[in-house]
Amino acid sequence: MISATGIPQTGGEVRRLIRAGGFRQPTSGVAPDHVQANVAILPRDVAFEFLLFCQRNPKPCPVIEVIEAGQVEAKISAPGSDIRTDVPLYRIYKGGDLVDEPDTLSEWWRDDLVTFLLGCSFSFEHALMRNGIDLPYYGTERNVPMFTTSVQTVPAGPFAGPLVVSQRWVPENKVVRAVQATSRFPAVHGAPVHIGDGAALGIRDPFKPDFGDPWVPEDKSFVPVYWACGVTPQAVAMASKSELMITHSPGHMFVTDLKDEDLAVI
Repeated sequence: MISATGIPQTGGEVRRLIRAGGFRQPTSGVAPDHVQANVAILPRDVAFEFLLFCQRNPKPCPVIEVIEAGQVEAKISAPGSDIRTDVPLYRIYKGGDLVDEPDTLSEWWRDDLVTFLLGCSFSFEHALMRNGIDLPYYGTERNVPMFTTSVQTVPAGPFAGPLVVSQRWVPENKVVRAVQATSRFPAVHGAPVHIGDGAALGIRDPFKPDFGDPWVPEDKSFVPVYWACGVTPQAVAMASKSELMITHSPGHMFVTDLKDEDLAVI
């Protein structure tokens, strides 16, 4: 069902629009209360080591579902889906280099590819909004700001590299509410990894993100809050020079049929 504002309300509706070529923008704000997922697709011969990497780095890489080699349907989180067509925009990394940004995987799909769906912070944005924390990019074609940090992930096999974080500016008197609201959802990054000056993460300029769009706060009472981000595998692909890694384009997520509350822990 699509609302009167034109925003699709379910994961299935979002995926159908994407598959038909009718939706190519960031997915923040679509299908409210549905779980969104980052995507990482790798050859089977390194899939176990990537799973181990996720297990060692659960904040940026919380696993929602793993799709077996050659399969394209997320049978648990999104029955009837097709991972080759149901993401608004993909990225192809070869040897650590970004070589393509296609809107389908028709030219890149192989039968040995294993798909990892990883939790995304877009999933808890509805909880932030309900707590009175405005997100200016929410439901628009703009994207959340994301930064590559100086913090290193825990390596596994060939996979190693820096942590990526997403940034949201929160009124000082609502920072505790933001922490409480997001802590309930560890499967989609959970509580922030840092609050305040991003210099502690190696972020030199909080208004010049590495991915997404800059966010200039309304006034000086706003505090930058940083969450672990599922774009981390893309930084890892570049740092590790992976033979092949297919991902979503930052902010262009795979939207599942799961509800946020399905993953809440408290």
